[in-house]
Order: sequence, then C-alpha cells, then structure tokens
Amino acid sequence: MARINNGRVILGGLLAGLVINVVSILCNSLLTGKKLMQAQQAGHLLQQPRFPFIPAWLFVMFLVGIALVWLYAAVRPRLGPGPGTALKIGILVGLLMGVPDNMANAAWGISGRYLPTMWMLEHLIGCALGTLIGAWAYKEQP
Repeated sequence: MARINNGRVILGGLLAGLVINVVSILCNSLLTGKKLMQAQQAGHLLQQPRFPFIPAWLFVMFLVGIALVWLYAAVRPRLGPGPGTALKIGILVGLLMGVPDNMANAAWGISGRYLPTMWMLEHLIGCALGTLIGAWAYKEQP
C-alpha cells in the first residue's frame, strides 16, 4: 500500500484552504453582508468580535483544507482516486461542519434562518470545491 505523500497533502491542503476561504469571503460579502450588518445593528450579533476573528478564521480554514486532502489521501486506496472520491469527502465534511451548529442556530438563534442557512451552504460548497482542487494537486509517493 502506498504511503501518504505528506508534502502533497500540505500543498493540496493549502490550495483547498484557499478555495474554502474564497468561498467564505464571497458568501459573507456578497450573500450575507447586508444581513450580517442588520443583525449587528439589531443587537443579534456583536458589533466587534471578541478576538481577531478574520485572521483566525482564515488560518483555521487552511487547516480544514489540509485535513480534507489528508482524508482524501487516506481513503483513495479504498474508494479510488479522482474527483468522485474528492466530492464524497468534501460533501461529507461540509455537512459535518455546516449542519449541526447552523441548524441549532436557525432553531434557537435570534438572527433568523437566513444567515445559518447561508453559512451551512458556504461550508458545503467550500469543502466540496476545496477538496476537488486539493485532490487534483495530490499525488501518491512514487
């Protein structure tokens, strides 16, 4: 059995993290920006984060990208290489990241259902696309 190529996991993971961050930025600027500002003005969300959120978020999403490509590399021997496997991993992780907390927020939060729904879709789409790109960059060790 081939060993996981850690260098390519990092490379693919950084590409995946970049894609995830771009999807996040697009979602939160184009789709939810106005609703976020309205929720802040209504007191449903803080005006300022408690810690430097944006740098932390960007960093964590790069870690998520690396984890996604590592998962892809780990399951390749069982599910086979290629975009189908990458999509399965990305969709699964996107659902695991996006559904539980956002479902609870939609049910119990005071900001409504729109923001949690969009954030759930952001995770799903970001992880699926990120894993596709990261898997494209991943190659087994010779």
